[in-house]
Amino acid sequence: MTTTAPRALPRPTVRPGPHRLSGLLGVLGLLGVLSALLLGGAAPAAAHATLTGSDPARGAVVDEAPRQVTLTFSESVSLADGAIRVLAPDGGRADTGRVRDLSGGGEVRHGTGLRDGLPDGTYTVVWKAVSADSHPISGAFTFSVGAPSQTSAAVPEEEPGGGTVGVLHDIARYAAYTGFVLLVGGAAFVLGCLPAAARARAVRRLVVGGWVTLTAATVAALLLRVPYTGAGGPGDMLDTGALRTVLETRTGTALVSRLLLLAAAGLFVSLLFGAYARRSGGEPAGGDRGDRRDRRGLVIGLPAGGAAVAVGLAATWAAAEHASTGPQTAVAVPADIVHLLAVAVWLGGLAALLAALRWGPAVDGEAVRRFSRTAPACVAVLAATGLYQSWRQVGGWEALTSTSYGRLLLVKIALVALLLGVARFSRLHTAALADAPGEKPVPETEPVTEPVSVPEPGPNVTPERAAQLARQRAAVETARRRRERDADPARAGLR
Repeated sequence: MTTTAPRALPRPTVRPGPHRLSGLLGVLGLLGVLSALLLGGAAPAAAHATLTGSDPARGAVVDEAPRQVTLTFSESVSLADGAIRVLAPDGGRADTGRVRDLSGGGEVRHGTGLRDGLPDGTYTVVWKAVSADSHPISGAFTFSVGAPSQTSAAVPEEEPGGGTVGVLHDIARYAAYTGFVLLVGGAAFVLGCLPAAARARAVRRLVVGGWVTLTAATVAALLLRVPYTGAGGPGDMLDTGALRTVLETRTGTALVSRLLLLAAAGLFVSLLFGAYARRSGGEPAGGDRGDRRDRRGLVIGLPAGGAAVAVGLAATWAAAEHASTGPQTAVAVPADIVHLLAVAVWLGGLAALLAALRWGPAVDGEAVRRFSRTAPACVAVLAATGLYQSWRQVGGWEALTSTSYGRLLLVKIALVALLLGVARFSRLHTAALADAPGEKPVPETEPVTEPVSVPEPGPNVTPERAAQLARQRAAVETARRRRERDADPARAGLR
């Protein structure tokens, strides 16, 4: 059998001129101006809810024991029963264990009742809550009845969200983001840039791996919410009573909703790499009008259904984290959804493009140009939504250096600016690779070797030997295709 090598493109030398550099600097300058405008008039920086007051106040000395202790927070929080503990001077519990929501008049307040007949002395209030952005917060303070005294109350040393549980929760959190990026971005690349990639095993593994990673990380995050918010150990993950309480919170509802959406995403992935892959493979359409309608419905319905699932998955983050708190949530939540989708389409599409170039089918110039047009649009969306969310969270120039959130934001801005600069030069190079005409040359450094022939099994060959020969023929064919693919200088240049 004679094979013809695919047409390829010579690798040109690209030298960005001064006008390219000025264009890049102009984009970065525009981002700086927008930052100045946006950061000029927002609220002070805040990442999570904070305790803004209490009754009795911290360190106060009251004449007689109050009937209850109330805590005031800067934003909405959730507290389970027992989340506010009042410890007597001897370390015993002085509260009833019941936590009530006393919010009203624009204030977020929660309180717990105290037992009757409490003695004089110093009381310790230990509290823990879950901020509206899903992060646990905690603290402790003291007040005295009659006069201060010695106290043997023990305050937990480990804060919620710390220790081994905190590390595991962070791993699950970022694994979920990674899975979302690969799932959504890989599928978008197949549907929007290179339909033939639906038949590539490497791209299929990338997208399916994203689905599996996101599903496993979501289950882990749901189980870890019990010890993560309660300062417990990994063994508390199977506490069914506490898990039932977690499911009633906004974060628990979001995680369960994500699992339901992932079931729909699993169906989408099976159609993408099943019926859609067969359609993109050029199978005979036949003359049946019903078959043509089914194919048309697949081409139109699959992207629409996938987009709906992707938006729903992104909403499970936006509706339960930072975007759902603070000012202008009606704008912030949709902006956060768009932000996450832009990240996925950009980075997930880039990963799928790399997989296709390394292990997949031929990638023509049009597919590269489609992705190259999509990436800057994603970056623009990221910049706009990111600046808006920064304005909500930071608020003023002084907060950029006086708060840990602001300092981390400065590091992120510097890294994004560097990434944009690299991406600009990369785009110039890949555009030249995709547009240049020419035939595929045989690389001088690549020795031309004849394919290794594997004999056909004869009539006296055992089944084991026949299977061995079949594996050898498959390995030889795979090596031949890999040599042809790696000999393409344009493909190598794009990688």
